[in-house]
Amino acid sequence: MIYHTILPYTVRFKLFTPLFFLTFSTFSYAQIDLSQEWRYHVGDDPAWAASDFNDENWTTLSPQMTWEEQGFPDVNEYVWYRFKFTLPKSLKEKSKLKDGIRILLGKIDDCDETFLNGQMIGKTGMFPEDSTGYSTAWDMLRRYVVPADHPALHWDAENTLAVRVYDGGGPGGFHGKDPRNLDMTDLFDFLQMDATSEAFVFTEKNELRKTVFLSNAFSKTVEGQYVVKVFENKKPEMEIRVKGKEVAVQDLKKEANDKPAFEEKKTVVLKPGERLVLTTTFVRSEQPQHVRFVFTEKTTRKTLNAATETPYLLTPPESPKPRINNADVYGARPGVPFQYTIAASGQRPIMYEAKTTMKGLRLDPKTGIITGTVTERGMFTILLTATNNLGSDSKTINVIIGDNIALTPPLGWNSWNCWGLSVSDERVRASADAMISTGLASHGWTYMNIDDGWEAAERDPKSGAILTNEKFPDMPALSEYVHSLGLKIGIYSSPGPLTCGGYLGSWQHEQQDAQTWADWGIDYLKYDWCSYGQIAPQKPSLDEMKKPYQVMRAALSNINRDIVYSLCQYGMGDVWTWGEEVGGNLWRTTGDITDTWESLHDIGFQQAKSSPYARPGHWNDPDMLIVGWVGWSARLHQTRLSASEQYTHISLWAMLSAPLLIGCDLSRIDAFTYNLLANDEVLAIDQDAVGKQAVPVIQNKDVQIWVKELSDGSRAVAVFNLTEQASKVSFDWSDLGLSGYSKVRDVWRQQDLGKFGKSFSTEVNGHGVQLFRVVF
Repeated sequence: MIYHTILPYTVRFKLFTPLFFLTFSTFSYAQIDLSQEWRYHVGDDPAWAASDFNDENWTTLSPQMTWEEQGFPDVNEYVWYRFKFTLPKSLKEKSKLKDGIRILLGKIDDCDETFLNGQMIGKTGMFPEDSTGYSTAWDMLRRYVVPADHPALHWDAENTLAVRVYDGGGPGGFHGKDPRNLDMTDLFDFLQMDATSEAFVFTEKNELRKTVFLSNAFSKTVEGQYVVKVFENKKPEMEIRVKGKEVAVQDLKKEANDKPAFEEKKTVVLKPGERLVLTTTFVRSEQPQHVRFVFTEKTTRKTLNAATETPYLLTPPESPKPRINNADVYGARPGVPFQYTIAASGQRPIMYEAKTTMKGLRLDPKTGIITGTVTERGMFTILLTATNNLGSDSKTINVIIGDNIALTPPLGWNSWNCWGLSVSDERVRASADAMISTGLASHGWTYMNIDDGWEAAERDPKSGAILTNEKFPDMPALSEYVHSLGLKIGIYSSPGPLTCGGYLGSWQHEQQDAQTWADWGIDYLKYDWCSYGQIAPQKPSLDEMKKPYQVMRAALSNINRDIVYSLCQYGMGDVWTWGEEVGGNLWRTTGDITDTWESLHDIGFQQAKSSPYARPGHWNDPDMLIVGWVGWSARLHQTRLSASEQYTHISLWAMLSAPLLIGCDLSRIDAFTYNLLANDEVLAIDQDAVGKQAVPVIQNKDVQIWVKELSDGSRAVAVFNLTEQASKVSFDWSDLGLSGYSKVRDVWRQQDLGKFGKSFSTEVNGHGVQLFRVVF
């Protein structure tokens, strides 16, 4: 029998939330350590929740790592953990508040039900058998509070925690180094500062408005002071000087200035059960400002703190005059349905024209949608024109009718990061409407991709055809609706028998499914490895990794429709070296991204190895965009990336010629997120016709400089500051392999900076970027 007893401990609770951090003041007392080894067993039996169940024969695992990391690969099902401990009355007697105990279990991949001595005390995420279906909560901290007089608690006796876990794919179980312990509740367990539910609002008076909520779940009234402080962005505190391969860092020794540019104080009285709405308005800046929100409780003087960097707008306001924003090149196969939309920003209504020698096409002059069928192979030009009552704009694009599609990286949206398995016909339609109403479609955003969760539980018993579930009553009608808006629609499947979410995959039905999707009008397929790991050997050879994608490629080639083919297998076997060989238009080079700087950094800045393999029709995919409101359905939240980190994110993905798939709730696009996604000069770097991926020329822990060749002979140059503080970055053009006098344009601000000699300097925010187009 394994017993665990209390340990003296001092803890600072720090809970990271989207864009903000919250901290609770430090306190000290004994607590029970839950970070030691737990019993572990694969399977599912409700009897395993009981305190008297004999788990002596179970394996023991650390809760600090997933079970895959501890020798249990490819376990994607139900698993139980158990942990025994004694609960001394002294823990309660020495505590100021004796109302209840708090159990911190850290993060669990994907969802859990937690039992104390056989009684369920908490649940996070949704299981496949739940009415709403499976929903992952892999990145959420588990925190469960139990009243001190709860009948499940055994004071001065043995207790058992049992955790039922379901993992839908990938790593599973406990993971991360977050606190795992059991102790008595504190007053601040009943107080909450919510600084994330409402985004910053840009007012017409050049101000920012921010709403914060304070809640009191305590049985008594709580009083304190609420303070908001706004600090202007600091000038660079160091200079990073690049010289050849050497990088020198110089401290600029700026005097510290902690005086706020704005300060507001309020006395706050919170009655039991009350939730106060606290709104602050202050003058905004063109640079990030740093805001602190502090609530100090009157009696204990303990504090709740939240802090964030404000959003700031770099992209200039759009002109009301027409501007055509399509990429310079477009590809389609001969003899298949053709659809192409003129993407033009500007004041509506806009009338459209298209002149070409291609036969078989027709244009709707009111919508700008071109449809038809082209049978002749070759390269053709189309002269596009958009006109409103303020003027007109024209652009010539090249259309290549041949064997290759996706000649530029796909631009669009995917349902997973906001809706998870709760995606529905209604939500896809609303998202498509938002793509139009926000104006994003006018900048070239096209694909509306349905991820996992659309499939029925069984195939048609007679034909074997895959069917949709009740959330998608009529997929052909949905496709027709999306197409009527000038957009395209995508779908998701797996080469295995089941998808990551436990729905039907395409195993042994590849050609039938491909034809079904074509009949429905699908334009894009994300094909996710998932349960194919149960069919392939535990350590598949390269040929075995290729096989399922070759099978589906052959199926897609046999249908009369262009479907962009996205390989999703997380970079296994260096897929970028063979993704084109198996007919992929794009391929994931990495595991799933999350909305943190660490994830963005570790994925985005490790893409140099795949650079030689990007070319028109074949793209490296470092995963979806993590801006806006994300969170896998019920847990939508503002991205945890700061404003500067989001500029880095979009800039780096554009430099990588990456597919740009928005992952957020499009109905909640705010001014800042739209500003990020509607900069046509940034998008043009991603969509450049030559299709070359950027490479890092300068690469170290403080700064990275990436250079990308563009089709007009110019270069895109991105200067990334990997430190947390604003820095001045200086270099010679020769350090980047470039020479001569240069003409430099700031791409985000869409401003010409002038001509420069051999040297160049720029100021870059912490975790931020400066993005330039340079002509020599």
